[in-house]
Order: sequence, then C-alpha cells, then structure tokens
Amino acid sequence: MNVAAPQDGPWLDDAAGRLIRPYTVSDGRTRPTTEFDLLTLVMATGAALPVHLGPEHVAALGLCDDPTSVAEIAGHLRLPAVVTKVVLSDLVDCGAVHTHAPILQHTPTDRDLLEAVLDGLRRQL
Repeated sequence: MNVAAPQDGPWLDDAAGRLIRPYTVSDGRTRPTTEFDLLTLVMATGAALPVHLGPEHVAALGLCDDPTSVAEIAGHLRLPAVVTKVVLSDLVDCGAVHTHAPILQHTPTDRDLLEAVLDGLRRQL
C-alpha cells in the first residue's frame, strides 16, 4: 500500500483515497454551530488551538493564515463541504478563527461574470 505524504492530509492512500469516513472527522455531526456558505472567508486569529481537536482542525487552521473561503478549505482538506463547515465551526467556537462575508465585486446576476465562468468551463472540457 502506498500511503500519501503527510502534507496530503491525514489517512490518505493513493489508490483508495481517504481511509476514514469523512463524518468520523466531525464525530458524526452534520450541522455546524456557525452559519457558513461556500464563499464565507475564514481567517486565523492567532489563538491557541485546544488539545482535543483533531488533525483536520490543525490542517484547516493552517490554511487560514490569509482569508480563505470555505470552498477552498474543503478542497484542500478533501472533505465534503458540510464536514468542513463543522470543523470550521469548532475553530470559531474556540476562538481560533473568525469569519466574514466575502467582498463581491460583481452582483450574482452580472452577465459578464456568468459569461466568464461559462467560458472557463468550456475551456476545461
């Protein structure tokens, strides 16, 4: 078995993927205590992390030196968004991170933005 390097995240295998179920990370919890959407920005406060939090919490905190979206953190952790939100809400609850709404430069219905996204998707296909 070829186990991935530690920087690839805990309990990952090149062939099998994650070796533990994602909801094990959140102790089976599916509802965060803090409201997040995928664009919510999260940033570390510099407060010490409680000892009882797991490696995913440490990894998530390490991604928050600069404002980072919930979606980006979920991607880096290779966890479903809802599990990532639970992990991040634990970090908010202990004061290790704070959140704020993203600063949108476009309105959600901005035609230029939607066309740029569509063009980007077409290039990927």
